[in-house]
Amino acid sequence: MSPTGAEPKKMPTKIVDTILPTTMVGSYPRPGWYRQQLLGRDIRVAFKEVSHEEAYQDATQTVIRDQEEAGLDIVTDGQMWYDDYVGVIGSFCWYMYERIHGFESARDPHPSAIGAAVRTKDVELLDDWGGVVNSGAVKRGPIRLADLYKVAARYATKSIKVSVGAGPINLAWHVYFQHYKDARDLSFALAPIFNAEMKDLVAAGAKYIQIEDLGAWLPLFTNNKDDYKWIADVIAQCIDGVNAKIGWHFCFGNAWGNALTSLIPKGYETVLPYFYHLPIDQFVLDFANREMADIDCLKSLPKDKEVQIGVLDIRTSMIESPEQVAGRIRKVLKVVPPERVYLSTDCGMKPLPRMVAKLKLKALADGAKIVRKEIGG
Repeated sequence: MSPTGAEPKKMPTKIVDTILPTTMVGSYPRPGWYRQQLLGRDIRVAFKEVSHEEAYQDATQTVIRDQEEAGLDIVTDGQMWYDDYVGVIGSFCWYMYERIHGFESARDPHPSAIGAAVRTKDVELLDDWGGVVNSGAVKRGPIRLADLYKVAARYATKSIKVSVGAGPINLAWHVYFQHYKDARDLSFALAPIFNAEMKDLVAAGAKYIQIEDLGAWLPLFTNNKDDYKWIADVIAQCIDGVNAKIGWHFCFGNAWGNALTSLIPKGYETVLPYFYHLPIDQFVLDFANREMADIDCLKSLPKDKEVQIGVLDIRTSMIESPEQVAGRIRKVLKVVPPERVYLSTDCGMKPLPRMVAKLKLKALADGAKIVRKEIGG
């Protein structure tokens, strides 16, 4: 039974018939000509400016075409709704803060930087990302994920995966608590907002949804194993009644292309078993930048769960060869059967140059073809 009393899901639903389907985590580099920024506005307000709406739609169409031309089996909208904020991918959190009532609009110093004895690289990166004040009760605002999905669905000729952006626990990491008492309290308050957004996505036609929340790592900071239970409960509440294929992505961070490895000193083998009971279909995990270190931890993966494995290192502009990608895939298949493996990027590609991103995705697609041929898929 799950923490909410729901029965675990049966075998995950297929999105495409291809064995070892290829996709990417979510974000993609903006085309150079797409310079409009939402800056906290509701998209239905921003898009009253015709040139902004046209540019957004053109950018979304362009990045979907890049993915399809590269050979991906499942595409995303590239998250062109992410503004060019701190950390390159900073809108991962700020898009939500700006549209969920209860957060102040200003970027403050990051809570971890206050009183820090040593300004390590990771503290500097977090401080660049910034902190936010939670000054009131959270309430759903104009996040509009269903509206954004409808734009992507207009242009994609292949299946779409919807990446919803930062989840409740992740949002609670960067907060000064003036209304809620702590991360647990705030996360539970945020869960119904994400649940409503995902249900609206399903109603709009989405069949494959990925929640992106690094909250699984939080107990490594608190040194309290009891936190795993409430974190699992929050994720379960987010996806409760959401009739779609569900993936949960949590990686080692991505600030200006840097993994926050000193903040997350332990690998997936430490945290994954605490979440195996959740009624999700797929764990979306970051392995390429560590050359598949600790891939053996997936030997314990339950038979009703899939993995979406990062076999492209998005924290470097070096473009992998298809054979290099194939080598990483082979390491995965020694541990997890191919029918339960999707192939992806370690994290969002937004920090990369667009040409580099497209060539990396082509290497991913070509590497998958090599291995499919080897296994007769």
